[in-house]
Amino acid sequence: MTGEKILVVDDEANIIDLARMYLERDGFQVCAAANGAQALQEIARQKPALIVLDIMLPEIDGFEVCQRVRSESDVPIIMLTARDDDVDKIVGLELGADDYMTKPFNPRELVARVKAILRRMDRAPHESTVPLELGDLCVDPARREVRAAGEAVDLRAKEFDLLLAFCENRGIVLTREQLLERVWGFDFYGQTRTVDVHVANLRKRLSNSKQVRIETVTGVGYKLVCE
Repeated sequence: MTGEKILVVDDEANIIDLARMYLERDGFQVCAAANGAQALQEIARQKPALIVLDIMLPEIDGFEVCQRVRSESDVPIIMLTARDDDVDKIVGLELGADDYMTKPFNPRELVARVKAILRRMDRAPHESTVPLELGDLCVDPARREVRAAGEAVDLRAKEFDLLLAFCENRGIVLTREQLLERVWGFDFYGQTRTVDVHVANLRKRLSNSKQVRIETVTGVGYKLVCE
């Protein structure tokens, strides 16, 4: 993980400088962009291992940058928002961001989140290569393919990992914290809202299934139920 390249995208030079100082102190390489157009150029040129992306950017905002990146790549994205507003966070997560932080942020927490996400990405592929069949749902870990009621389901990387965690623990209630650790690699620093948004997206994508559903267990978490 040490030495991996992190792209920090923000139009505030002090934010870039602060993030650079703490990330480089932990051995990361840091490149930077001050607007959305420059960010897209740097992503293509630098091939970063992770992107720290501000929402409020000149020219092309962070939402559009995230959307364009997600159309071509699963590179992890941590979005930054200047407002403690769930709307910004939910939109970012729905577009495919892996996490978000509200500015001003603790730079040590940023480093911890970067490490957690990259640690998750570096983990060995799942040991199971046998497709999991639950009712009319088939999940193939080796091919990372999903079919619901015979139809292919297009999932983002985190959505697939989340579904796999549910399938492996069919009928077992998983807390948001457990899902953060298993799917995102987060522990203390994880945001449980991240799980809620991804579960909501996953439910929509699995709407064809008539036999499998993800139930909310109020005050605890979620579980996958197969009829």
